[in-house]
Amino acid sequence: MKHIIICFLILSSFLGFSQDIPSSFSLQEAIDYALENNRTAKNAERDITAAKKQKWETTATGLPQLDASINYQNFLKQQVSVVPAEFFGGNPGEFAEVIFGTKQNAVATATLNQLLFDGSYLVGLQSAKVFLDISENAKVKTDLEVRKAVINAYGNVLLAEESIAILKRNIEVLKKNLYETTKIYENGLGEEESVEQLQITLSNVESNLKNTERLKDIAYQMLNITLGIEFNSTIQLTDTLETLTVQNISLEALESESNVEATIDYKIAANDKRSKELLLKLEKSKALPTLSAFLNGGYNSFSDDFVFLDSNNRWFGFSAVGVNLNLPIFSSGKRSAATQRAKINLEKSTDLLTETEQRLNLQIETAKSNYRFAVEDYANKKQNLALAERIEQKNQTKFFEGVGSSFELRQAQTQLYSAQQEFLQTMLDVINSKAELETITNQTSKF
Repeated sequence: MKHIIICFLILSSFLGFSQDIPSSFSLQEAIDYALENNRTAKNAERDITAAKKQKWETTATGLPQLDASINYQNFLKQQVSVVPAEFFGGNPGEFAEVIFGTKQNAVATATLNQLLFDGSYLVGLQSAKVFLDISENAKVKTDLEVRKAVINAYGNVLLAEESIAILKRNIEVLKKNLYETTKIYENGLGEEESVEQLQITLSNVESNLKNTERLKDIAYQMLNITLGIEFNSTIQLTDTLETLTVQNISLEALESESNVEATIDYKIAANDKRSKELLLKLEKSKALPTLSAFLNGGYNSFSDDFVFLDSNNRWFGFSAVGVNLNLPIFSSGKRSAATQRAKINLEKSTDLLTETEQRLNLQIETAKSNYRFAVEDYANKKQNLALAERIEQKNQTKFFEGVGSSFELRQAQTQLYSAQQEFLQTMLDVINSKAELETITNQTSKF
C-alpha cells in the first residue's frame, strides 16, 4: 500500500506539471505565458531579487555588527623567557630561565561595532538604489525583447501554416490540370510539351511544400523555446495571420508623439550616467575621515590542565569601549588619479546618453517608416494577389480552350504563386514591424 501511495503521488505531480502548460495559445496568451516562463525573463526577475538583497547588504554595513569568538590554546612546549638572576638572589650579570603563564588558556569575547561616519557608505546606499533601478530597467528591456521574440516566432508558425495550406491547394489544382492535359495529349489534341510544363511546375511546388513543412517544425520548436517549454511540445495556435494583421494596422502608432525619455534604452543610458556620477562621488569621499565605535567584553581562564568546562573553574572578565578615527592624509596621488579617472568615465557616459537620445530618435523614425511601408505594401500585395488570381484563371481557361500556350499558363501560375507568398510575407511584416516600433518606444498594446 505504501508503494502504491508513493506511485500515485509521483504520477499526480507529473500530471499536475503537465496541466500547467496550455495546449493552445492565442498570441496574447503566448506573450503572457512567456513573460512568466521564458528562461531569460525569469533570470531578469532573479536579478531584481538579487539587487534587492544587495541593497540590504549595503544598508546593513552601517548598522550594528555583533561578533563573538572562542579561542583555546594548549602549548605543546611553552615559550621560555630569561630575566636577570639577581631578581631571585643570583649573581649580577647572570640570567635565569622562567616560563610565564599556564600551559592552557581559553578566552571568549563578544564585540559590538558601529559605523559612525563613512562617506563611502553614504555613496554606497545611493549606488545600491541605482543598481536596483538598473536591474528593474533590465527586466523591462528583457520583457520587451521576449514579447517581440514571441510575436516573431508566433508569426513565423502562422506563415508556415498558411504557406502549407496554399501550397496544398495549388498542388490539387496542378494535379487536376495535369490529369486533364495528359488526357488531351493522349487523345492527340495537345502537345507533349504542355504536359511536361505542368510536371515541372508540380514538381517545384511539391518540393516547396516539403521544405515548408520542415520549416514549420523548426518554427514550432523556436516558439516553444521562446515560451519556455520543451522544444518538442505539441501546441495549437488559435489566432490566424490575417486576424493579427488586421489588428496591427493602426495609424495611431504613427501619429502619436514619441517621448524618447520614456524609452527603456534611454532610461538605461541615464542610469549608467547616474552610476558614473556616484562612482566619482565615491572616489571623492575616500578623502574624508571615517569614524567607528566599538564595545567588547569577554572572559578568559588559565590552567595547566583542561578544566575549562568545570563548573568551579574560575573565569576572569574584561571589557573595553572605544572609537576608531581614520584620517586619509597622503596617498602619493592615488586618490587624485582615481578621481580623475572616474570624472573621465562620467564624461564618456554623458556623451553616450546624448548619442543614445539621437540614435533612439532615428530608430523611432525608421521603425515608423518601416511600419508605414509594411501597411502600404500589404494593401498593394493584396491587390496584386487578386490580379494574379484572375490572370491565372484566364490563362487556364484559354489553355483548355486551345487558344493559350502552356508557357503562358506556367508563367501565370508562377506569378500567382509568387504573389501568394509575397502577400503572406507582407502580413508578417505588418505584425513584426508594429512589434519593433512598440519595442523601441516602450508602448505595447494587447492583442
